[in-house]
Amino acid sequence: MTTEIIKEIMKHVPESKVSDVAFEAANIVLYTKDKKFLFNDEGMVRNAVNAIKKRVELRPDPSIAIDQEKAEEIIKKTLEEAGVDAVIFDPQRTLVTIELEKPGVAIGNKAELLQKIKEETFWFPIIKRTPPIRSKLIENIRSVLYENSEYRRKFLHKTGERIYNGWLRQKKEEWIRITYLGSGRQVGRSCIFLQTPESRILLDCGIDVASSDQAYPYLEAPEFRIDELDAVILSHAHLDHCGFIPYLFKFGWRGPVYCTEPTRDIMALLQLDLIKIAHDRNEDPIYSVDEVKEVVKHTITLDYESVTDVTPDVRITFYNAGHILGSAMIHLHIGNGLHNMLYTGDMKYAKTQLLSPSHTVFPRLETLMIESTYGGKENTLGSNADEDLSRIVIETMNRGGKVLMPTLGSGRAQEIVVFIENLIREKKMPNVPIYLDGMLWDVMAIHTAYPEFLNNTVRQMIFHKDENPFLAENIKRVGSAKERKQLVEDEGSCIIIATSGMLEGGPSVFYLTELADNPKNSLVFNCYQAEGTLGRQIKSGISEFTTKEGKASKTIPIRMEIFGIEISGHSDRRELMNFVKNCQPRPRKIIVNHGEASRCLDLARAIHQQFKIETVCPRNLDTLRLR
Repeated sequence: MTTEIIKEIMKHVPESKVSDVAFEAANIVLYTKDKKFLFNDEGMVRNAVNAIKKRVELRPDPSIAIDQEKAEEIIKKTLEEAGVDAVIFDPQRTLVTIELEKPGVAIGNKAELLQKIKEETFWFPIIKRTPPIRSKLIENIRSVLYENSEYRRKFLHKTGERIYNGWLRQKKEEWIRITYLGSGRQVGRSCIFLQTPESRILLDCGIDVASSDQAYPYLEAPEFRIDELDAVILSHAHLDHCGFIPYLFKFGWRGPVYCTEPTRDIMALLQLDLIKIAHDRNEDPIYSVDEVKEVVKHTITLDYESVTDVTPDVRITFYNAGHILGSAMIHLHIGNGLHNMLYTGDMKYAKTQLLSPSHTVFPRLETLMIESTYGGKENTLGSNADEDLSRIVIETMNRGGKVLMPTLGSGRAQEIVVFIENLIREKKMPNVPIYLDGMLWDVMAIHTAYPEFLNNTVRQMIFHKDENPFLAENIKRVGSAKERKQLVEDEGSCIIIATSGMLEGGPSVFYLTELADNPKNSLVFNCYQAEGTLGRQIKSGISEFTTKEGKASKTIPIRMEIFGIEISGHSDRRELMNFVKNCQPRPRKIIVNHGEASRCLDLARAIHQQFKIETVCPRNLDTLRLR
């Protein structure tokens, strides 16, 4: 390898000490067989980092790492007091992931125990907290990654070569443009195509779950060619942002997908659930389980505020978006200081039950791309949700009914669980059973696996088993059709939280069908209801709906009480305006997207009038030149 950046590193590190050099995307790893040099490089690697301003890591060459079985014995003995739950080796990269019940024991005292493991095994440990709730999905994802360890190392190296030695095109001038392949004046199928003279990047690639004829992004647009695509950068795991990514892999694309670690896990779960729903409807899914595995194999996960290059002229940083677990606003530094833009994805500029408010301070910012799901002047979310929900539950319980809360699989359901548990602890609500159906249990397990992405309050609660809201005794899992049927037939009162949130398939439709004609029951909407969905129709006041049972149709009257309580992961109009007000630095141009046309236009008009900033609301297939 003779890239300029490697030559620069070797000015500071003797080649005789280095057995191999590998890229791990934008990170650079030096492998050495010299055990003395491994633990005392006399500051040479630090000098190289200071010179090139990139992350450089020194690791043991795989040939000097001791046998895995022996290494595991040493690890378990050394960390016995920390409660070792799992030890997973990545032999191609001499890394070992260790799950611990008490990670503080290993990390404390200047990480002396971890240093001992390095010196005795020549494996470099990565410490993870054992999740309070086991997730088969997380275990399967890790299995896919480690079973493909050799492939992953080659893939990450190839990605790094594209970043550092991959200029493909002759750059005659500097320009930046974006094309809306989805989410232009609509909620759904978010997909924005970023082009520079050198780079081709997708910001999200989702589907419109509420549409049957225009569900997918406009990938047939003349600007887009899948064989030229450098990367997908994913803001968060909802299907309207990630649901179409496996389709790219179905057609042979093998590039990197950048996201946070929880986003990777939840994304895989929702994509697999989309396949399951298609099979349940006797429809052909648009992609297979194998394509979802390919997405996992090609993910590169980043932490918040970690800067990384993704192409020769684009550098990104993720910031907390406050929307769902792991959701990120994407800051893009394009060219050598040419332009800086922020894509908010879906964001919440307020503290929620689970998350801290979205970030507002950035190093540079010329263009802001902001969502407008609740951007209309009438979109002010109520502040009395706790009182309203408590009243609804108590009144429903008193008359012997059940409360059905259809909800999004990721984010909203977990917010509601914490919300209800708080009301119960504060004696504002009876200790009622809460049943979770659909994928909600798995997503809840993922939340407990990544407490560092939650706000301080919930994070501390998760660290104490007796305070963990997700482990409360009244929370119960519905795991089969038989249990589902028993639940609706049981005469006891309860709260049922089930997917999907818009009543477009999933177990929530089953519960609606069984509970709708009983006036004792209540239906509580708590998330956005897209146009054309059954949820939107019911919220608008229809008195009956039709379901299919095999080839036959059945009309069901709606006699249950209907309520709407906004426990939203989106910013309302006031929060969106405050975000723009507090955004530092103030952007020169704002692009409004991801909202119904009237709300996009209304928000853009308000921003322009109040802040005197240029605003625009592109339609799908519109192209904007930013520089």
